[in-house]
Amino acid sequence: MVGKLDPDDLAAFVLSRTGAPDDDVEMGPAYGEDAAAIRFGDRLLVASSDPLSLARERLGTLAVNVACNDVAACGADPRWLTNVVFLPDDDPETLDVLTDQIDAEARELGVSIVGGHSEYVPALDRPMVSMTALGAADAYVPTGGVDPGDRVLLTKGAGIEGTAILATDFREATGADAATLRRAEGFFEEISVVPEAAALRGTATAMHDPTEGGLLAGAVEMATASGVRIDVDRDAVPVREETAALCATMDVDPLRIFGSGALLAAVPEEAVDDALAALDDAGVAASEIGVARETDAPGVDLDGERVGSVRDDLYDLWE
Repeated sequence: MVGKLDPDDLAAFVLSRTGAPDDDVEMGPAYGEDAAAIRFGDRLLVASSDPLSLARERLGTLAVNVACNDVAACGADPRWLTNVVFLPDDDPETLDVLTDQIDAEARELGVSIVGGHSEYVPALDRPMVSMTALGAADAYVPTGGVDPGDRVLLTKGAGIEGTAILATDFREATGADAATLRRAEGFFEEISVVPEAAALRGTATAMHDPTEGGLLAGAVEMATASGVRIDVDRDAVPVREETAALCATMDVDPLRIFGSGALLAAVPEEAVDDALAALDDAGVAASEIGVARETDAPGVDLDGERVGSVRDDLYDLWE
């Protein structure tokens, strides 16, 4: 089955096996947390690793941004990348395309590629890229820092990454007109959340980069990690015209498809106006989509109904 590990398996076989203890680790592996934080002098070194293999046409572009977004969502400025590329066969042309995309996106973000590994793996049926991003921070902003009463903000809109994937990997199946597909593919240029994370890191109690499973999966991770209930109003969630059109055609939920390009942030009620103003100054649109409540059953309620386990809707299309 494609997708994230079951939370119980993750806890039993991964999060319980973290090697030797180290007092300099401020944030280690934990459910929902985007990155690790290690004390390094008077600052923190923030690090995150992410693999990608399913979005064929812009795999390199997404790989750079997904890793850097995780570091940025934790309050750091991404600065360095290590890059692992696995190819299913001897295919210099694919390698050329991937590394060209990786180089271009890293330059756009001002991030240096400092190492990695490349090899051919015949057992694979598609290329795989795994990135580790590192950056420095003065303070770590967790996923699990939401307090009851906090307001939850979403930048840009739901399903930004998923929309761009639909417009490329599933171009013909959508049946959409050329203009809609062109605009939707342009969403790849909006995958970075580095600007909005920098604008909010001094105000937000928590930030999270919703990727696989989209907005709802990201909100569930944020709520569970924080021990709160997050009430989400579907009508308050911004969904772009192109996203709505392609999702309707392909029978997927815009709130349940890859969500890179948007940032979830929790801010105190009294700080909402200042947070939205800071985002506006950074040129980033945002909306208030929900509120955190005290609860004995952490999770997400969407329009009053509990959201269960979230599997990304795009997986069924690939399978």
